[in-house]
Amino acid sequence: MNQNAEYSAVNDAVRGQFFRKVWAMTTPYWRSEEKGKAWTLLIAVIVLSLVSVGISVWFNTWYKDFYNALQQKDEAAFWRLILYFCGIAAVAIVGAVYRLYLTQMLTIRWRAWLTEKHFARWLGNKNYYQLEQGGYTDNPDQRISEDLNNFTSNTLELGIGLLRNIVSLVSFSIILWGVSGSIDVYGFTIPGYMFWCVLVYAVIGSWLTHLIGRRLIGLNNQQQRFEADLRFSMVRIRENAESIALYNGEPNENRRLSSRFGLVWHNFWDIMKVSKRLTFFTAGYNQAAIIFPFIVAAPRYFAGKIELGELMQISSAFGNVQESFSWFISAYQSLASWRATCDRLLSFRQAMTDNEERAPMIDVQNSGSELKVHNLGLDLADGRHLLTNADMTVEEGERVMLSGRSGSGKSTLLRAMGHLWPAGHGSIRLPAARYLFLPQKPYLPIGTLREALSYPQAGDTYPHERYVHVLETCRLPHLVARLDEANHWQRMLSPGEQQRLAFARALLYAPQWLYMDEATSAMDEEDEASLYQALIDEIPGLSIVSVGHRSSLKRFHPRHIRIENGHLVDQAVTA
Repeated sequence: MNQNAEYSAVNDAVRGQFFRKVWAMTTPYWRSEEKGKAWTLLIAVIVLSLVSVGISVWFNTWYKDFYNALQQKDEAAFWRLILYFCGIAAVAIVGAVYRLYLTQMLTIRWRAWLTEKHFARWLGNKNYYQLEQGGYTDNPDQRISEDLNNFTSNTLELGIGLLRNIVSLVSFSIILWGVSGSIDVYGFTIPGYMFWCVLVYAVIGSWLTHLIGRRLIGLNNQQQRFEADLRFSMVRIRENAESIALYNGEPNENRRLSSRFGLVWHNFWDIMKVSKRLTFFTAGYNQAAIIFPFIVAAPRYFAGKIELGELMQISSAFGNVQESFSWFISAYQSLASWRATCDRLLSFRQAMTDNEERAPMIDVQNSGSELKVHNLGLDLADGRHLLTNADMTVEEGERVMLSGRSGSGKSTLLRAMGHLWPAGHGSIRLPAARYLFLPQKPYLPIGTLREALSYPQAGDTYPHERYVHVLETCRLPHLVARLDEANHWQRMLSPGEQQRLAFARALLYAPQWLYMDEATSAMDEEDEASLYQALIDEIPGLSIVSVGHRSSLKRFHPRHIRIENGHLVDQAVTA
């Protein structure tokens, strides 16, 4: 697999482009057709987050009064403050519940919008095909499903958390500055000395946290990829269960899965080791933060300059300022995971952009009433030439059979006609008419048989009688009763049945031009002859370009073209 694209986002970050690209990925939603609801929800969440900061400040003042009441043994004040606490707590609970609820609502709406946009982009410009062929990115399914989910939830959580911590920092810094007083050090008076203590404490802690935990970004990126590769390998086994079973390939597949899981295992152990060192530090840092303000403020308390309530208020304010200054420390693992998610999404989006901006080397357009291939060259990734300056014209109504040795470029020529082959030169002019491609292995979507039969159109496109007719014509009468049955039809039907279903699809669609790539390879000659004749009889004037090896196909194609030495050569038709 080409790993350059995978790490392009990391390199971009080094060049200072990472946040610019993340910003470009983040902002479109907030300017989209949903911007009204999005901003309303975001403002509501921000307001509730700021309310929670206000409640924390409220509690800080309560701590002072409560501990002073305890020190003074003022029972009336004690019970009044208990009731006061219940009121503050009730407001805090309601705010927390709705902050979470509205945040989740905003997250799923943002995720839905991003997912739809990525669906459209992935399926547009043949990105889903070209990215797989070129090996530009791994597991696009995971990037659209899991990574977009993690991106939206983590971005909101981290962004709103950062805003909340900034507001909290300002609020409690003012309180801490006011209650901490000043201290004389070597003849210098330091005002608000508790504030400077917590600042130094948090800066040193943040720096050490980054030194210890910075490997987590790359390790999290790799873990997501290894987990997705393992899931994909298991899906491959499910999709090819019959072939594996007939080969008795279970030991081989077991080794492959174990190898995939081995990567998950070893990478996770690396994450565990880094996380263990990071947790040792952060847990010690947080524990020390509990006692540190008492140690620093104790001289003033024992000197009688402050009372117990003020000491507890200093401790509470110090804890909040320290927590705000230390947001980077507490959120480091979340930041590392978010960064890995962004890297994967950015590399995926960059790969799609590269494919979209790549100028087509073969000029394929739909115009006129004939199929014209002019000066066409088709190249493989290793530089080998399949076709060189090939020319061909197929007139409307002709039926042409393409043949040649295996690997000569027959199927590749059809891929080029279908806008799927990027390497080469020359031009292809497809007729501007209704057309359909029938590949060797038909695609049958999971769903009802009616939907599989009418694909890519909707299942209710044709009347019921048409479905029954084409199934019976294509020797599939036993499937008529199952038209509305939902199933995984590529597993349920034999290869021959799948190809007959593809012919039934062609009869339904009734194209003017039909391009077939060994579309009868899994049929016997009797079925093949019956289906070709049905196409000719039921779709008058149908133009056909078929790739095939069997001599039995020749009688349905008055014209034969063979690929020889990289050229398209017309063959003499024998009676």
